[in-house]
Amino acid sequence: MIEELLPGLYRIEIPLPRSPLKALNSYVVKGKDRFLIIDTAFNREECWQPTVSALRQLGVDLNRTDFFITHLHADHSGLVGRLATPASTIYFSEVEAAVIGGGIGEGEAHGHWRDMAQYYLANGFPREELEMALQGHPGRRYSSRQFIKVTPLRDGDSIEAGDYRFVGVLTAGHTPGHMCLYEPEKKVLVAGDHLLIDITPNITTWLELENSLKSYLDNLEKVYKLDVALVLPGHRRLWTDHRKRIRELQEHHRNRLAEAIRALESGPKTAWEVAPYITWDIEADSWADFPTVQKFFAVGETLAHLNYLEGEGKVKRESRNGKIYYSLA
Repeated sequence: MIEELLPGLYRIEIPLPRSPLKALNSYVVKGKDRFLIIDTAFNREECWQPTVSALRQLGVDLNRTDFFITHLHADHSGLVGRLATPASTIYFSEVEAAVIGGGIGEGEAHGHWRDMAQYYLANGFPREELEMALQGHPGRRYSSRQFIKVTPLRDGDSIEAGDYRFVGVLTAGHTPGHMCLYEPEKKVLVAGDHLLIDITPNITTWLELENSLKSYLDNLEKVYKLDVALVLPGHRRLWTDHRKRIRELQEHHRNRLAEAIRALESGPKTAWEVAPYITWDIEADSWADFPTVQKFFAVGETLAHLNYLEGEGKVKRESRNGKIYYSLA
């Protein structure tokens, strides 16, 4: 689906097969001399074909196209390696660029996955299930296979495309260097996965970001202050009242923090043992019935909440027999 949102600004809805996210919103800005594409979908044919078809309909010349990627997840960066040409500039937040070693592509993330596997094992994730989760993880299956150097942007740096002058807004939390784009004159916020309306962004643990939930909540307040008339999210529908949604997201995380505390009232637990106590928006009768990849996401988000509570002095952790246990302080 192609939709003109404002003069020269388009949304392409790219399907994400067998993903609860359903689709990615990729945005295209048409200028006189160059084009800007904001976010690309998974590196898989089911995403590639509708992408190139839509770009062809819009008259986009990839030899005159630059890219801005809001964050490193494969459902936003996966196709950029195939779409970019030697004439393209690929913008990424400076923080995120450092995390991925200065470029997108096969090979740069192997150490990350190895280290994350060890961390999840220490937090109680059963080895066999973890191996299944990593094999099926979309970030491993559908990331870019071409190594592409990126151009880093700092908080406050700008990108001009057509009649638009976007300012980068660093919004760490969903990933270590997630970045939104804000157009102050037109009051448009390209939110990536920092703000979503029909679903809540996954705030997981990151070895590269201490206390990811605190960063996320702090950056919700940062974005709250912006004057926004239209929110362009990475998934699902667009909306206008970003401040109302921010208050809803804050309440959502307060409820999850309370659930984590209640889980620990009966004694110390690993993050794997706490996760079933949290309310998840997954169609499953019990924790045992969760898809394995969704368990990986759930444990990561549980860890983010436990680490936040530890930072607030409400929870403490200790290591016993190679496992990390959380308990009430």
